Amino acid sequence: MSVTVDKEALLALLNGPVEGLGYELVDLDVSIGGKGVLRVYIDLPGGINLGDCERVSRALSAFLDVEDPIPGSYSLEVSSPGVNRRLRTPEHFRRFTGHEVKLELKAPRDGRRRLRGELTEAAAGAITVNVEGAPWQVSMDDIEMAKLVADVRP
Repeated sequence: MSVTVDKEALLALLNGPVEGLGYELVDLDVSIGGKGVLRVYIDLPGGINLGDCERVSRALSAFLDVEDPIPGSYSLEVSSPGVNRRLRTPEHFRRFTGHEVKLELKAPRDGRRRLRGELTEAAAGAITVNVEGAPWQVSMDDIEMAKLVADVRP
């Protein structure tokens, strides 16, 4: 028997407690089964530190014990989104306009499933990415995964 967890429902459930502590819930990963893991990514405008992760972990642990939205046992991990931060919401895309991004589309378009370029616009329901000098408009619904590309220039 295969058991799945609705990621969007879990994001909606956890958003309130995380925002209530003053943090942004950026994203999460969940795997269930043998060594299940719930990995929660949080952020603040000035960045987060280990103390922030511990604070959110304690609060979410108690919350998850009561709500019990994930079957079986799992480990809870709370971390920063890192330099290759995922972009998930329209606000994420608006905030990082002008930055380089990598996209993976749900289905190939013009023979491509992966795009990399500068995020030039984030409008209602769609973004525009300059890929190799050409603008690509992509519906938010067509994006499987989007991440910032780390700027590692000295």
